[in-house]
Amino acid sequence: MNLYNILLVLLGIAIMGVAWLPSLLAKFPLSYPILYVALGMLVYTLPIGLPIPNPLQHKELTTHLTEICVIVSLTGTGLKIDRPFAFREWAIPLRLISLAMLLTIGLLALAGWLLAALPLASAMLLAAASAPTDPVLAGDVQVGDPNEGGEDTVRFGLTAEAGLNDGLAFPFVHLALALLPAMIPLEDRLLHWLWKDLGYRLVVGVLAGWLSGKLLAFLIVGLPKKISIKAAAYGFVALAVTFITYGVTELLQGYGFLAVFIAAITLRAYERTHEYHQQMHAFSDQVERLLIVILLIFFGGSIVHGLLGSLTLRGALLGIILLLVIRPLVGMITLSKSKATLSERWIISGFGIRGIGSFFYVAYALQKGNFAQAEEIWAIIGFTVLASIVLHGILATPVMNWLDQRRERHLPEPK
Repeated sequence: MNLYNILLVLLGIAIMGVAWLPSLLAKFPLSYPILYVALGMLVYTLPIGLPIPNPLQHKELTTHLTEICVIVSLTGTGLKIDRPFAFREWAIPLRLISLAMLLTIGLLALAGWLLAALPLASAMLLAAASAPTDPVLAGDVQVGDPNEGGEDTVRFGLTAEAGLNDGLAFPFVHLALALLPAMIPLEDRLLHWLWKDLGYRLVVGVLAGWLSGKLLAFLIVGLPKKISIKAAAYGFVALAVTFITYGVTELLQGYGFLAVFIAAITLRAYERTHEYHQQMHAFSDQVERLLIVILLIFFGGSIVHGLLGSLTLRGALLGIILLLVIRPLVGMITLSKSKATLSERWIISGFGIRGIGSFFYVAYALQKGNFAQAEEIWAIIGFTVLASIVLHGILATPVMNWLDQRRERHLPEPK
């Protein structure tokens, strides 16, 4: 059998499914990522000679595939947020990416060190990679298309958090790298981390994203007023925004994830009701779904081929503690004095979806440094993402429907 043709058939079926499944499953407590992980597990049990998707053997490929998926998703995430940026209006996501993320990283690193007996650097990597919510797999609990309306507190909070925290988790991945044994004294490594990875890279990410968004907004909106550009071309512009912003920021050694999202929301603020927002978002969403299909099938295949083989009971417990204890607890603490109602705080705190971004951070760090117990780190991350896909995929539809129905009935909620 010709493997190339088999792959084309599988990819075609998968793409057709991702076009229909979100609509077909809209009323059911099931998300399409669950089905694609299951599909990956199924096809990789068949004797058809598919290449084994082992992230430890293909570190560079894993890094770049997940990287592209995340940055495309971040562009789409930024473009669909209707709410203009203001510190008061964005108070909930800003709290989540600061206090909640720091608490999550600290508590999970401590748990990994004490409970799973991971070395400190490995525990920090696990915590940094697991802390951010995922912009790729969180579509069921995010805001809708640009100018669609219905941007409630929960959907906006989770969307903006997912957009911002992928970039802001990166300093702690670099902290894990700084904690690895090296010839340079630890004090010097931590000082370098403080000014370079925590300071310089963040500042460059913010500034590059803002400047890129401003410049590209003029080129996309201002220039077509003088030079006729077909509306159909705006979809390709979305990819241009993504790749230019990310590439330039990374060349400047800033955080490209953060820059891409900031560029997208800066671009979104420019003539907010212009039709190009819908077209750019629609195209980036389609590209994102294509990449998700491939990665989820590979994820299912990696499970079949032993990704979770190094998972211990303590490692699995870490993932469960993160999803069911740490994230809900720190979320409720962080949002305790916010304007969100009690049910909104519970939902935002509970839906800390883990996904493709976590895979990127682990693959990136393992390329850069020699971490102890790398197979166990992958196993814990894989289990956590799988558990999140299943748990949140089942709960997202009924929980969000319940919230919408409660809001429509104007039922009073405790603050």
